[in-house]
Amino acid sequence: MSSHPSRVGVLFGGPSPEHDVSILTGLQAARALRDVPGIAGVQALYWAKTGAFFAVGADAEAEAFAPGAPPGAEPLELVLGPEGGFVARRGGLRPRRETLALDAVLVCCHGGPGEDGALQGALDLAGVAYSGPSAAGAAAGMDKLASYALARAAGLSVLERRLLHPGVKALDFEGPYILKPRFGGSSIGIEVVADLATARDRLVASPHLRRGAVVEPYRPELFDLQIALRSYPVLALSAIERPLRKSAGAEILNYADKYVGGQGMVAAPRELPAELPDALAAELRAAAVEAAGALSLRGVARIDFLCDGTALYFNEINTVPGSLARHLFVDPPLPFATLLGDLLAEAVERPAAQLSSAGADGSVLRSAGSIAAKLA
Repeated sequence: MSSHPSRVGVLFGGPSPEHDVSILTGLQAARALRDVPGIAGVQALYWAKTGAFFAVGADAEAEAFAPGAPPGAEPLELVLGPEGGFVARRGGLRPRRETLALDAVLVCCHGGPGEDGALQGALDLAGVAYSGPSAAGAAAGMDKLASYALARAAGLSVLERRLLHPGVKALDFEGPYILKPRFGGSSIGIEVVADLATARDRLVASPHLRRGAVVEPYRPELFDLQIALRSYPVLALSAIERPLRKSAGAEILNYADKYVGGQGMVAAPRELPAELPDALAAELRAAAVEAAGALSLRGVARIDFLCDGTALYFNEINTVPGSLARHLFVDPPLPFATLLGDLLAEAVERPAAQLSSAGADGSVLRSAGSIAAKLA
């Protein structure tokens, strides 16, 4: 790490089905940042299910957040504009507005607006340096139809994937099908269905599918392979992991398989490093690098593939992975503190967005004439 901020925030939670797992990631990160040289202060930032922000203690335990914001939480506002940032109202009868002095924010929000570009866009407009994907990269990664199209355009092998809505009367591949939320992280809301009629019925019944759904062929012989990549200080890949399903006959790797024991992905059953033929491992690493380029990798991401032992298919990218994928960097070993320090250094040295009004020199306005005339 070449440089790093000294006053950092760790943002976690959010109005997302993955709210609880995000809290676990954030609290782990807040503790581990104590071991990063040069970090002078860590401010934990809790994003409640309601959408409200709070400053909380970095030493808080997970159970304190079960009912919502823990005791002593200080309300914050995320203010946009040139003087923007996380702002508290402090003082007595005449409270003053005080912007938290943070050099960068470590984003630990999984799913929902914390990982679909909404939060990233707000932080861009507030002038807050942050880790992880840009607004565009987050939006592309969260949209399973867009990420499929980008991966396919990059030349990666993919299973066929189609948009599903009530008007779809036929598909160009046979069932059974895997039905997925179009916009969603992890494995929440994913189902195996026998036929198209059942898939259409689930559009109404499942709350996870109401914003949109995609469908792809279910291939029972396929198993999961995952790899993490980080973009700073140079592009680096983790070991390859084969997650294991808790039930031998399980159809898919589900949410419980990934996030058991209250520790996020760290405690999930796995084969790490995965026992793979050298050629297949090399193919997966090359495909991961291609996917990272196509999907605008920034920070640390986990890329998920499906495999039958020979053929390899891109499945999805997780742009803010559980536990920030720290458990995957075992060859060579990477301390969590180093990973976090690099994420924060990138936040400052390589801003996710640089707003520009180049070209807006007023010439069009000066020659525009009367607005009333244009409406006539």
